[in-house]
Amino acid sequence: MKPAGTLRQVSDFSDFSRGHWLQELLCQGEEPSHVLSSPDGQHLLVLQKNRSTPLPQVVAFQRHGIGGADLERNWQQPQPALVGLLFLQSPGTSGSSALALVWEHGRTEVWHFVVAVGWQLLQTLELCQGARARIVSVCSQGASLVWCEERPPLDAHSDMSKCAFRFCVCTRALELGEHGVRLGTLRIVLHNSPEYQVLASPQHVFLVPAAASFATTSKFLLIWHPEKAKLIITAPSAGFVHSKALRSGSESDFRKLLLGSVGLLSCLAPLDIHTSAVSNSGGLLLVSTKGAVNMVEPDGTQRHVFDLEGGPLAQGSPVQLKTFGSILACVLAGVLYLVDQNSGRLIEKKILNMKEVHFLESPGEEDSIQLLAQTGIYSFSFSKPEDSSRPEPCLVEMVFEEACRYYQRRSLSSSKLTVEKLKKGGVFQAPVALAAILQHSLCQKQKPARGLQDTYTKLLSTMSLELQSYMSLELLKTCVVCAPESEVESYCEELVEQEVSRVLHSDMDKDNLAYLNSVFASFPKAAWKATRSCLQLQQNGDGLLVARATPEVWKKVLGGPQQEEVGQNGVVPLFELICASFLRFKPKWLPSFVELTQQYVSISWAYSSKEGPEGRVPLYKRALGVLARKNKCSEADDEMELELLLCSKRPKAVLQALHLLIRLKRWQRVVEVAEKFSKLSPLLNKEIFTTLLAEFAQHRELDPYLDMLWPLCPAELTASDILTVVLQHLPRAQEDPVPFSSEGNQLTVGLLKPLLQRVVQRPCVRDEMYSDALQSPTFPPPTPPREH
Repeated sequence: MKPAGTLRQVSDFSDFSRGHWLQELLCQGEEPSHVLSSPDGQHLLVLQKNRSTPLPQVVAFQRHGIGGADLERNWQQPQPALVGLLFLQSPGTSGSSALALVWEHGRTEVWHFVVAVGWQLLQTLELCQGARARIVSVCSQGASLVWCEERPPLDAHSDMSKCAFRFCVCTRALELGEHGVRLGTLRIVLHNSPEYQVLASPQHVFLVPAAASFATTSKFLLIWHPEKAKLIITAPSAGFVHSKALRSGSESDFRKLLLGSVGLLSCLAPLDIHTSAVSNSGGLLLVSTKGAVNMVEPDGTQRHVFDLEGGPLAQGSPVQLKTFGSILACVLAGVLYLVDQNSGRLIEKKILNMKEVHFLESPGEEDSIQLLAQTGIYSFSFSKPEDSSRPEPCLVEMVFEEACRYYQRRSLSSSKLTVEKLKKGGVFQAPVALAAILQHSLCQKQKPARGLQDTYTKLLSTMSLELQSYMSLELLKTCVVCAPESEVESYCEELVEQEVSRVLHSDMDKDNLAYLNSVFASFPKAAWKATRSCLQLQQNGDGLLVARATPEVWKKVLGGPQQEEVGQNGVVPLFELICASFLRFKPKWLPSFVELTQQYVSISWAYSSKEGPEGRVPLYKRALGVLARKNKCSEADDEMELELLLCSKRPKAVLQALHLLIRLKRWQRVVEVAEKFSKLSPLLNKEIFTTLLAEFAQHRELDPYLDMLWPLCPAELTASDILTVVLQHLPRAQEDPVPFSSEGNQLTVGLLKPLLQRVVQRPCVRDEMYSDALQSPTFPPPTPPREH
């Protein structure tokens, strides 16, 4: 059984200033109140819009008897609406809280609270520069304000398609001091855009399309990284992520931002968003109209967290979302759900007998949640009660939850299968047997098989090795958590090595590949060491790289899901992951590793087989793709590109490397590559020699190497062929040529003479056919003797 949470009242508003008025405000409103709690939990703001009272008002209440002037702000209805209530970071005002009230037309009031003094108006500001601008959404990100504003066109009869892109996203720095506020210059992050709701995390700003946006622009989210000056376009459900750097004003145009992705984005379905909120970990929580809760990470990837019960959500039904550490709290239709964000498991489900509920900040309390209701403040404690009963291991619960999903996908019935039905039904015996074995082996380690059925005992003996591996892995995880800081790194390396080895010896599907990507991203050094260990990579006595991995492991490295199968959700195939590790920790080994993989491919798969990796994209090209994705390029990258091209020994790659060396003017290396690879095939020899002969005709850089170049001339080239190539590639003179030039860089007959003599003196192919007859001692041969 799961531990039951306890709900208790911790305040009846008596510890608030004007607590009776606070209760009246919460009870008398026909519409739900907007409640905002300060980060320290000492202040409570209520925005009340009442039909009976024509004056909307904002009232601040102080908790725990803090004295000082109160904040009560109301305004006439013709005045523009209030669009933002924001608590600000105030490093310059120590021991006080700061609050910003942002109106639709851009006017902003900054208030600050000082103990024993109360709320005081610090300054009134104008955020927008144009008189026609209208703010639709605003948030506070660090020491700046970010908002989306509407800029109506001057022509009232403008095209509706152009009017849809009349919004822009702006930001301004806001520095608070003891005596005033300093407002920074206006910066436009994105202009000519549709309407967006801006939501801020500590490091990023999420741009969520408004409900009234066009269907074509509501298919994706935007994520702005202020420190990195880049925008990420992401359609999470479709696995599409694209990053765009913002280096100039022209690149912040919305339509130019989407220029390279219009074709792909037009095929996607619009986003299904009912409610959105930012978690304390920096991700974006999205609730769909079907009740699915998903988390969009700052890098644009998405993962599923939980499914709310109750079927499709109506448009007007509110969903409250708040994260407390690793716990996600949701309130829907008077039901409180507590979910583990990491595993997606439902920790607690509680029915609340309250009409309207708001989450409050509760700093310092990790095992409780504070709720604001019309009758007071309640604390819901989900700490584990201390009793002698031992709960079921989490692994046993996960068995039944996974079995529910497995059988539900294959069921023809419309009724939903639950864990309770699975345990009591008796129809599906596999999860019951596995759960019994796991619970017996995990909870009764000293009693090997007593109390189990005979069939379970046989299954337990079969699974003993897997259970021992699991137990050692769990023990290692415990050591990582409890180890001192000096030993954590070594434990993490051991843990990562076990995980990488486990995945490499299991089916390499998309889920396992995504898991390996996260391991390599979180523990790059440990993952590199694990890769070397699993592939048994080492240098032999001659300095050559050798690998002693089993054929099964090689097939996982090379034959897993490829890029076109995993999509563009930030997940890359395993071969690319390993190449990136080589580039980071041992770049000199990368060409040798690619050569090793090619040798294994030639043994395991037939040439040009579509099942093998070489039947799709050649391995050297995949390694070059990893090299191209590096953020910073250097001369070492050019050398690495050369080595990767040459190690493939493919004719096109060798010629590409030769042209790269010519472009870099590394003539000594050009000749060395030509001498080495001309021996591979006559056709490649002819291509290499023709390329170098054309270079020889254009400049005099190859003159010192002619003694090494002329022996490479193919046998089938004649003197006329050579002269044709030379004449075709002679540089065009700007003026009429003169007989004796002073520049000294022209091609002369004397330079070509050794090559032409070599070709002319070489016996032709036709003469070689009759060489045996021509070299006989007498000609014609003597007449054979007659037979009598």
